[in-house]
Amino acid sequence: MIVEYIRYTIDAGRATDFLIAYETAAKSLRDSSHCLGYELTRCTEASESFILRIEWDSEEGHLKGFRTSPEFKPFLQAIRPYVQDIAEMRHYELTPIRWTR
Repeated sequence: MIVEYIRYTIDAGRATDFLIAYETAAKSLRDSSHCLGYELTRCTEASESFILRIEWDSEEGHLKGFRTSPEFKPFLQAIRPYVQDIAEMRHYELTPIRWTR
């Protein structure tokens, strides 16, 4: 598994539309066999900051599987107005250092 983090900076006037766009785009993620889960979070100290966390089966599954699949086109169409607001987009691998309750 690989985790993709996408950090957005969205001004307050566009935040509601951004959330609606991701509600639409989320269907494509759920329909993808490569996506294992996702969450979109909003910073409580800086409400213009959002982080999307997507769990993929692999980096190749994301870049070659999802991005070449029929699910990608509607995903990109939904979020296209916010691509320029991406501050960072990277893949990370999990380390053994973690804990959950």
